[in-house]
Amino acid sequence: MEKRIVECVPNFSEGRDKEVIRRIVEAIEGAGGVKVLDVDPGEATNRTVVTFVGAPEEVVEAAFAGVKRASELIDMRCHKGAHPRMGATDVLPLIPVSGITLEECAALARRLAERIACELRIPTYCYEASALRPERRNLAVCRTGEYEALPEKLAHAETAPDFGARPFDEGVARTGATTVGARDFLIAVNFNLNTTSTRRANAIAFDVREKGRPVREGNPVTGKIVKDADGNPVMRPGTLRATKAIGWYIEEYGIAQVSMNLTDIAVTPLHVAFDEVCRKADARGVRVTGTEIVGLVPKRALVEAGRHFLRKQRRSTGIAEEEIVRIAVKSMGLDDLKPFRPEEKVIEYLLEAEDKQKRLIDMTCKEFADETASESPAPGGGSIAAYMGALGTALGTMVANLSSHKAGWDDRWEEFSDWADRGQALLRELLHLVDEDTAAFNRIMAVFSMPKSTDEERAARSAALQEATLYATEVPLRTMKAAAKVFPVVRAMASEGNPNSVSDAGVGALAARSAVLGACLNVKINAAGLKDRAKADALVAEAEALAAEAVEAEAEVLRIVEEKIK
Repeated sequence: MEKRIVECVPNFSEGRDKEVIRRIVEAIEGAGGVKVLDVDPGEATNRTVVTFVGAPEEVVEAAFAGVKRASELIDMRCHKGAHPRMGATDVLPLIPVSGITLEECAALARRLAERIACELRIPTYCYEASALRPERRNLAVCRTGEYEALPEKLAHAETAPDFGARPFDEGVARTGATTVGARDFLIAVNFNLNTTSTRRANAIAFDVREKGRPVREGNPVTGKIVKDADGNPVMRPGTLRATKAIGWYIEEYGIAQVSMNLTDIAVTPLHVAFDEVCRKADARGVRVTGTEIVGLVPKRALVEAGRHFLRKQRRSTGIAEEEIVRIAVKSMGLDDLKPFRPEEKVIEYLLEAEDKQKRLIDMTCKEFADETASESPAPGGGSIAAYMGALGTALGTMVANLSSHKAGWDDRWEEFSDWADRGQALLRELLHLVDEDTAAFNRIMAVFSMPKSTDEERAARSAALQEATLYATEVPLRTMKAAAKVFPVVRAMASEGNPNSVSDAGVGALAARSAVLGACLNVKINAAGLKDRAKADALVAEAEALAAEAVEAEAEVLRIVEEKIK
């Protein structure tokens, strides 16, 4: 159950007044639900870049709060700075991190831009993925002429903002205009080289970067640059799209690096860039010794990289996420210059660390057992059923991974890796349901503390109880459906997997059956509290059908196991 996370990186036109910056950041944090990761003021640019993350709806609220506070504190009539700018909040991109697409972020950005225009009366343009006109995908087009050009731009339909078009009055003179957009995550990365030559590093950078290098007459280094009819240099593109790169020497480390920005990791992922820089470096007699990630990185970049390198080794990718990330770190040498700690560099892990509430699945086996055995009614049978399902799929996944790496079975590694991937997906879902079932029970308990002094309060309490009871019935039904998907995995592993582990597949089937039947009991007991009997009967009927299928599936797997161990 991937958590939905969006990053927002607004640029505010104030980089010198620390009190103004503090109050803008305070407004963002005060909106609730987001974590500010970085505040980077620049005196020369007179501009501050704030980076914060959170759930999509919370990020949008925090962004609006930041724009509102900036409009109250920054007067663009007085602004001077080295960086191009058009408004108090100059640019505001939304960036998908996990569980949300770029298209969804673009829709959020458009709604936010319209809200800023309507409620704050600030003209707004939409750029990048949220652009309403093709030419406005480019931020520079939206910001043409900067703040000083706004009176003229607002006066003409073709240059007017997407939202909030109005004459250049005193309000606009103070706030300027804002550009809201959506773009993919940008990763800043340096590839370490076993050379001190900036020229060699630059040559590799020009080989790979999208822009490439100028075409020259004769000698490719010293020859005259070829120009087109308009007098612009003719460029030979590099091999990596959506990348910018240069070479430089870092005195602190005593090495040269290829410094790169991956501007769209959906087009050129981190591991693709690493492999290509390695290839081009090798062609020039240089070796990449490691990689340095500047700033933070979304988890998916490392997971994709780890899976890529496992596939190159013809190893199963159906292993724990932590192990996949470790493979990525070692494969790309992320700890070459200094220790790489995923918990400090991966956005999702930083957010998880902020969550102070301990989950059941974060407990040790003993802690979980002790908590279950305590006088507290939760965790109860529903959470235990989900955990049994998780153990069942874990066993099936183990057999798949053992089979993938079995000597003499190298030509079947991908077959078993695919089964292990299916098992890992089920494992994540069922582990989530361990805590979800207890949370559903706690929602029912919370209803009993609601007031019931008046007819209105009693009606609200009754409605809330029915809603919570329905949810508490639906969660174990989800557990049943997830646990039922374990049977194809353990059946395949019993019949096709490593014969030395066939009993493990059998135990997995036993655990999956117990999970389904145990969750079925929870569906029935919770459905009994529903006033909507038609709905209750339908849920129970669905649960009973799943339970009957589970009994048959378990028996089939056990028959296979018994035949194999005779």
